[in-house]
Amino acid sequence: MAIGEEAGDGDVVGGFGLEGNGLIRSIDQPAVGDPIGTPSNDVRRRQTDLDNSDSGEGNPLLAESGAVTIDAPIGKLRRTQKVENAVAAQTDGSAMCQKMDPDNEDHPSEPANVTDGPPDGGLRAWMIMIGSFTINGVLFSIINTYSLIYPELQKRLTEAGETEVSSKAALVGSLTIGTTFFLSPVAGMLTDKFGIQTTTFVGGAIASVGLLLSSLLTDKVELLFLTYGIMYGLGASLAYTPSLAILGHYFKKYLGLVNGIVTAGSSIFTTLLPSLMEFLLRRLGLEGTLRSLAVLTATIMACAILFKPIPLTVPQGGISQDQKSIRKRLKEFVNVSIWKKKRYVVWASSIPIALFGYFVPYVHIGKFVDMTFKEADSKLPVMCIGITSGIGRLIFGYIADLPKVNRIFLQQISFLSIGILTLLLPFTKSFLMLLAISLGMGLFDGCFISLLGPIAFDICGREGATQAIGFLLGMCSIPLTIGPPIAGLLYDHTGSYDLPFLLAGIPPIVGALTMFLIRCVKRDDDDGSLNDPENPLSKADCQNGR
Repeated sequence: MAIGEEAGDGDVVGGFGLEGNGLIRSIDQPAVGDPIGTPSNDVRRRQTDLDNSDSGEGNPLLAESGAVTIDAPIGKLRRTQKVENAVAAQTDGSAMCQKMDPDNEDHPSEPANVTDGPPDGGLRAWMIMIGSFTINGVLFSIINTYSLIYPELQKRLTEAGETEVSSKAALVGSLTIGTTFFLSPVAGMLTDKFGIQTTTFVGGAIASVGLLLSSLLTDKVELLFLTYGIMYGLGASLAYTPSLAILGHYFKKYLGLVNGIVTAGSSIFTTLLPSLMEFLLRRLGLEGTLRSLAVLTATIMACAILFKPIPLTVPQGGISQDQKSIRKRLKEFVNVSIWKKKRYVVWASSIPIALFGYFVPYVHIGKFVDMTFKEADSKLPVMCIGITSGIGRLIFGYIADLPKVNRIFLQQISFLSIGILTLLLPFTKSFLMLLAISLGMGLFDGCFISLLGPIAFDICGREGATQAIGFLLGMCSIPLTIGPPIAGLLYDHTGSYDLPFLLAGIPPIVGALTMFLIRCVKRDDDDGSLNDPENPLSKADCQNGR
């Protein structure tokens, strides 16, 4: 066996080659009858950990070429050629990570768990989708069916000698939805601080304990404000925000559809839970029902176990310890980088504008039916909205993943449609027409809801999406809270829903038009979404350009 000597960069002398910083050694195939037939001790030591697939005996390519690459840098294609018969042998970066000496500075190893992007499938990915679906369904079905707990709580408070029981009982439920959205920015920051899995688990535990404590305090309304209103709302917020954020870690191609399926969980669970709650209230009473809901909420902790995010790709070159500490301290609570993205600022400002009138019909349409169509079922329009909302989340989630579809434009269409349909309510003279309007409102409601997560990922990327969603939901809590009461105040003064519905139809239209400013915003070079390989859709203003 002939062994050559080391040469300069790019030279090949007697079977030795140097390419870049990686030393490539080739071992000539032994001649027939060569008594040696095996590599030298030095080479054998370097080959000790190579498996059969890397050896000449187990790999026909290597056996034929008679050349093995030993010292190639990790993850790069290296070729060892013989002048007479050149055959390429490729190194396996993942295998070489294990073979290299960790103390060798010439061959730095890559992090073993770092991946380049969402897998868009796999058992864990689909299980995470089911977990997020369950979390959304459990949390918001309990919030949406508070109307069944409301009269039972009124009775308990009346028996306890409370005054103004209607307003106090209503405030318990209002605090729940308000706290859920208002604390979403905090949930986003805690998620970035402690991780998606931990935050979701703690949120499920807090919400479950809140309901359990509420079952012991059904005659003490002030404590119910804390346990059912704030405590459950806090837990719901901590679980809801990361349940949306985790989806972008495992899906990109199907992110819109997956978000549609997940957010449809609230509609499906809201359809099923009322019958169960009526049964529980008859058999177990209010206290037993709240305990049962606490057990149901505890399933969130089981779902949280699945939420293991994929690590972000670490750029080569590294960051100095000083830079790491500064960035870590800066992002410890608030990810300020998302507020440097002008497109996010415009989008996050437009959504709350639209929501000032968005939920007015959902709250007041029942009473509007009682006044306008006295013999009609006032629950039917709300049921229509709920059913088509779930369908809309699936349909528009699928559409959002199609090539050349602009997700922000889809959301603009949903707001414009809801605004126009709300403006038509005062002029509706037929109950069938009212049902048709309700079906349309639910359909476009599903479009708006299902696109919140995907657009946040498109604009801010995986690293900023969690807090982007959290801050957006926190900003939405204000219009969601004050919009319906203002409409009720106008009704009290006018005795009609004409003016409230007309005014409620304007904000969604204004919010949709404001989103056109996103196309006019100058993109900054430091906007990570421009060059972020994780969200290429943002390169065309959230257009799906595959």
